[in-house]
Amino acid sequence: MVAGYLDILRARHAVRLLAGTLLGRLPNATAAIAIVLFVRAEGGTYSLAGGLAAAYGVANAVGQPVLGRLVDLHGQPRVQLPAALLSALAMAVFAVTGTDPLPLAYAAVVAAGLFTPPLEGGLRALWPNVLAKEDQVHTAYAMDAVAQEIMFTVGPLLVTLCTALWSAQAALLVLNVVGVLGAVWVVVSPPSRAWRSAPREAHWLGALRSPGLLALLGAFLFVGIALGSITVASVSYADDNGGDAVYGWLMAGIGLGALIGGVFYGARQWTGEPARRLQVLVAFLAVCYLPLTLMPGVVGMTLLTVLAGVFLAPAIACAFVLVDRHAPRGTVTEAFSWLVTTFTVGASLGTGLAGPVVEAGGTLWGFVMPGAAGGVSLLVLLATGRVLAASAGGGVVASSSENDPNRAVEPRFSSGDRA
Repeated sequence: MVAGYLDILRARHAVRLLAGTLLGRLPNATAAIAIVLFVRAEGGTYSLAGGLAAAYGVANAVGQPVLGRLVDLHGQPRVQLPAALLSALAMAVFAVTGTDPLPLAYAAVVAAGLFTPPLEGGLRALWPNVLAKEDQVHTAYAMDAVAQEIMFTVGPLLVTLCTALWSAQAALLVLNVVGVLGAVWVVVSPPSRAWRSAPREAHWLGALRSPGLLALLGAFLFVGIALGSITVASVSYADDNGGDAVYGWLMAGIGLGALIGGVFYGARQWTGEPARRLQVLVAFLAVCYLPLTLMPGVVGMTLLTVLAGVFLAPAIACAFVLVDRHAPRGTVTEAFSWLVTTFTVGASLGTGLAGPVVEAGGTLWGFVMPGAAGGVSLLVLLATGRVLAASAGGGVVASSSENDPNRAVEPRFSSGDRA
């Protein structure tokens, strides 16, 4: 099962790029949780916590594709490192000043989100340079999704651990220091320094001129809404069932479930149309959200969050293949960044909507939202199935291997820098 993963990890620079990207993305991946816990520790309401988390997410959504396009135009180090430093500095201002004055708090989280470096899209742009074959690149996408779920499993526990040992303020500061170190580790690597995007057609829409990419983004907006609503509903559940530690276990449960699902999904080579496969995966994802409304005891609820996450990583990995297929030539980082952006916007909308829903109707209605959002995502995929099934032929692998699926991916840096 793990042989394909081991082959990828043996490639030179692969472990460094993967680990550095995960560490660099830790502040972004845990921002919603860390902001919610910090605001609650400051005495803020659920609505304020959700509003600040949503502001961060919306700003992140704006910044990711803009920075992704700059990376495609100017390379990774010139964009990623300054962005990481500015984002960490802004979050440090928020951690020090707190929620008073409120305009400064919003300005700080907006700046932190806006300058979050597009490390996730950058990593996927680097995989064809580090690996030799197209099937390895697709396996790397699955491994990437699995590795992210390790972060999403460990990240909430790190936030709650730092909060328990020190404070929610310390959690914000520590995570952002780690994030800067991870970004530095990536951008000084030979593949990152040498990477250049393929030539692109000048167009103001950039990657968004692809109908297939737009269809995919529409579906994943609602997957993001589902996850964002779970974040806030879980805080409400934890407040009635044991506090912050329980909240950390619920968030880690989703990550653990996605990790389990991702490991099994990436361990085999899939045949057939990926657009159809994504429809099936999102259908199962939506169904697995429904049992959360049962709200059993802590142990049972944790197991249900594990179930809710099982199909998340497979769906994301399958989406990566479709982004690769539909990204116009020369827009690879931007295209992947748009997926990140859409997911983040959805999560931000989910947190922003779930706060008032929980306050008005209780925790149960907060857990109704994920299943409903997952169902809408499936409807979008069904309605745009023909568009997604068509191949644009402009993605990472296609552009690197001249649209020949049997040809190894040509590296964009010297052979002396590769394994």
